Amino acid sequence: MDQQQHVVVVGGGFGGLQAVRGLRRAPVRVTLVDRQNFHLFQPLAYQVATGALSAVEIATPLRQILRRQRNVRVVMAEVAGFDLEQRQVRLADLPSGEPGARLDYDLLVVAGGSAYSYFGHDDWAQYAPELKSLEGALHLRSRIFSAFEAAEVERDERRRQAWLTFVVVGAGPTGVEMAGQIAEIAQDTLRRDFRSVDTRAARVLLVEAADRVLTAFPPSLSRKAAKSLEGIGATPMVDTTVVDIGSDWVEVQRNGDRERIEAQTIVWAAGVSASPLAGELARSIGAEVDRAGRVHVEPDLTLSGHPEVFALGDMVIVGDGKGGVQPLPGVAPVAMQEGRHVARSIAAGTRMPFRYHDKGNLATIGRSHAVADIKGLHLSGFVAWVTWLGVHLAYLIGFQNRLLVLLRWMISYVTRGRGARVIHG
Repeated sequence: MDQQQHVVVVGGGFGGLQAVRGLRRAPVRVTLVDRQNFHLFQPLAYQVATGALSAVEIATPLRQILRRQRNVRVVMAEVAGFDLEQRQVRLADLPSGEPGARLDYDLLVVAGGSAYSYFGHDDWAQYAPELKSLEGALHLRSRIFSAFEAAEVERDERRRQAWLTFVVVGAGPTGVEMAGQIAEIAQDTLRRDFRSVDTRAARVLLVEAADRVLTAFPPSLSRKAAKSLEGIGATPMVDTTVVDIGSDWVEVQRNGDRERIEAQTIVWAAGVSASPLAGELARSIGAEVDRAGRVHVEPDLTLSGHPEVFALGDMVIVGDGKGGVQPLPGVAPVAMQEGRHVARSIAAGTRMPFRYHDKGNLATIGRSHAVADIKGLHLSGFVAWVTWLGVHLAYLIGFQNRLLVLLRWMISYVTRGRGARVIHG
């Protein structure tokens, strides 16, 4: 392989970072482009939103991660598009108005990720923040703890109850984890901190359109998760659809009946849509994206007609080579395995079909409560919770962050406290 071959990787998330690190011994030059200067460990973003962890404990600077990998250059910029014929990545214009630069590449890896989808109601985003970004997590943290502060001084009982009502939309792992954490804050963490309001009067509603929570898990584990949620003070509302959201209310529909729930804090953890970069790639080859905005790629993760362009993660649908697609879940392990696969393909100069090795699903509900489906082995309760802790510590980037998070969890377990409850912004 030509030593001067230039690989441009777009996106420093799970997939992109694994691709870059997998090329550390390959005779190539690598440029990593990301609009942020850090890698976010998204599975723990909800713990930042609920004050269990600080932002710096789950966000690590990309330059720090890659400082010993001499064949990598990091560029902080936003990608505006691609010129596949000229093999160039177009960067967005600078704030000064100066046109953005163009990066030439020999091989391109696009791992743009995804964002939460509001199902055509983008105006809901201002009322129901999401948890896909560090900014969203920090914003939610301020809203959650500000709600308790507002309830402390609110004299009108109806408005006080609205401040103490929290609605989480979407009962996947993130929604379940978020609802469980808010319930623990109300029932345990804050119950001795306030004088005028009883935080245990808080309502935490988990709204899900499907007939059970955690639909990716076996029904038996879904039932156990729902029971655990109820045990710590959260209320699952399954077979319930959100039809409208305002600044201090959510309207839901169940069995044909509509109900307006007054709530000052709404968290969005429902469906996702692919990064706009998927649409850019699709337009470049004259293809269409699916309803979630994802672009179709070949079984080897290359773009159709362009074996020099790889795309991976939540922004793609992977073909199975037989006219169908591989049913891959939108979780971090998929993107990580795809990133490593792409790195091996580039290093070997070959194009190999990707096959996902499913290691199972994990979701935590609260203190000592979790569920796990690991290759047919169904775990729940304390054992599943310890398993969840170990897996997340193992995948967290950086020894320092692992140590800090472990210490935080140990202290929180012993004291039932949360050390990052600062309201800002």
